[in-house]
Amino acid sequence: MILPIIMAGGSGSRLWPLSRQMFPKQFLTLHGTSSMLQTTVERLSGLEHAPAIVICNEEHRFSVAEQFRLKNIPNNGIILEPAGRNTAPAIALAALQAMKSGQDPLLLVLAADHVIKNEQAFAESVEQAKVHAEAGKLVTFGIVPTAPEVGYGYIKRGEELSNAGYSVAEFVEKPNQATAESYLSTGDYYWNSGMFLFKASRYLAELKIHRPDILAACEKAMTDTKSDLDFIRVDKVAFESCPDDSVDYAVMEKTTDAVVVPMDCGWSDVGSWSALWEVSDKDANGNALIGDVIAIDTKNTLVHAQEKLVATVGLEDIAIVETKDAILVSKLSEVQKVKKIVEHLKAEERSEFKHHREVYRPWGAYDSIDTGERFQVKRITVKPGAKLSVQMHHHRAEHWIVVSGTAKVTNGDKDILLTENQSTYIPVGVIHALENPGKVPLELIEVQSGSYLGEDDIVRFEDKYGRV
Repeated sequence: MILPIIMAGGSGSRLWPLSRQMFPKQFLTLHGTSSMLQTTVERLSGLEHAPAIVICNEEHRFSVAEQFRLKNIPNNGIILEPAGRNTAPAIALAALQAMKSGQDPLLLVLAADHVIKNEQAFAESVEQAKVHAEAGKLVTFGIVPTAPEVGYGYIKRGEELSNAGYSVAEFVEKPNQATAESYLSTGDYYWNSGMFLFKASRYLAELKIHRPDILAACEKAMTDTKSDLDFIRVDKVAFESCPDDSVDYAVMEKTTDAVVVPMDCGWSDVGSWSALWEVSDKDANGNALIGDVIAIDTKNTLVHAQEKLVATVGLEDIAIVETKDAILVSKLSEVQKVKKIVEHLKAEERSEFKHHREVYRPWGAYDSIDTGERFQVKRITVKPGAKLSVQMHHHRAEHWIVVSGTAKVTNGDKDILLTENQSTYIPVGVIHALENPGKVPLELIEVQSGSYLGEDDIVRFEDKYGRV
């Protein structure tokens, strides 16, 4: 049986302003009608497989859980990494978790942020790879290249094997243009997809040979796990002591049992706005237009409008991305430099680096619709049956006005029900809570006032989501 292992970490900084630290590209709907994470699971429908294990960092846990809930997708647990330690340790955690039940499944390791247009070709390559993996080989999937791409690493194939496989001759780093062109002309090289198939036991055995320090740290981290809802928390101190290394460097480049299976499936890692333009549907002028867009005399341009009408005149080879709080305009040929914008925002500690204006929480979401000196206005949405933590603030008072739905409010020593157009005032230092006891979403306006309005001015006393 195949056990999918979905790697849902990463920040996707080259897709700013849509991708942010707290809501990176794997949670975005960039191609099709599902998010990239949801699509990763949905494309497994052509395979016989168990529910996936997902690996993500602590701060993304509720986003992962919510995306699975929205599509009614089961899972075999969401492993939370206390710190980023690259792919080799992450896969080790999943392999150790998979073998706890006494089984030794085939681990299909997938990134949560890839686009694959031909899902049948994807499934066929996985079926071909199963034969090699069941025989104890460690399989990587090589994407049949369509261009001399300098942004990907490559895999050189060696001896031809049965079932469309080849031994791996070598892994090579991202080449320059001339080298990439020579790779393409030989027909012996594939793009390194970062997807793998191998038995859990074989991966751990190879890790023990080549990086026993990583294996030891991961084994120690998994000896005292704690389960909370679907979340699996590993030992923080043990995992933070684990060395940082990729599965390619730690295992695949060192093992003598590496096999590459070609995959020709319309694959892209969507690592930039130009990559998204390439995989998007286009009009007769080569434009990929998403949202409310009017394009006049515009060619080979990407426009992604999230909130406003975006109109263009006389543009060519441009990327325009509009969100509630930021707009990006770039030449398509220069979009790799978007990462420098993110670095600049981070250095200045601006919120646009980390959050969207609308922020998702396990209980719902809030949208910061206005802010100024000593005040902030938010539109808050609370899901049916959800409850915010019992909390208080040292520096701000809050005024809540219900727009729609029903709110159950704890305000000091009083519990009250509020409906549309009703409100309550919560002074500084008063313990309070907000709950939606109804069957429809609760919408309210929150007006904050005070000397400090940061999200870290929250003292939690009770929380159903484990944040105390």
